[in-house]
Amino acid sequence: MIVGNGPVPESAGAAIALADRVIRFNDCHSFRPGERCDVVAVCNTGRPARAMLQEPAWARHPAVMAAGEIWGVRDPVFFEALRAPLALSHPELDDFCDDGTPGFAAFAAASGKSFRVLDASLHHRVTAALAPFSPPSDYVVPSSGLMVIAAMLEDAPAAVIQLTGFTHQGWEGHPFAAEARLVDSWIAAGRLQRLGMKPTTRAAQA
Repeated sequence: MIVGNGPVPESAGAAIALADRVIRFNDCHSFRPGERCDVVAVCNTGRPARAMLQEPAWARHPAVMAAGEIWGVRDPVFFEALRAPLALSHPELDDFCDDGTPGFAAFAAASGKSFRVLDASLHHRVTAALAPFSPPSDYVVPSSGLMVIAAMLEDAPAAVIQLTGFTHQGWEGHPFAAEARLVDSWIAAGRLQRLGMKPTTRAAQA
């Protein structure tokens, strides 16, 4: 179960509880007391990383405390290579590539959690998968949600992977309209389900 930070129906609680793994994002905004969280996927560069690492309340959040894994969605070497081109195309993002990965790694180690950073090669595959869906030419990077969805599709291709809390809206630097169409194509192919939708034949048999 991959739970975005958008609205999650009250009825989703039972399905979330039954999932083998529950993945949430950053500040786990959609988390409700008593719900599950096994993985917290974080933006490990830029302002989001700094905000989480500098705010003691993030480390004390019940979802973060419950999680056994922290995932960084941004390969720091790859993002450092983006610094120069972004300085020309998006000069307002001067701290976008600042690396918070060591801070999350240290937090995970001190908390007895495993730590993973999604590889740059996944970023390239996601970018290629988005291309047929006409993303804006000036988008910055895919969203954390899309990166984690793609990672799970590769990690567990036979699993039933469900989504909830995804509105595919937000920061204009993410190509959300194209991402929504890509995710819909994966759902149509039976690779994903949106919670509450009728399962596809492939997913029901997985």
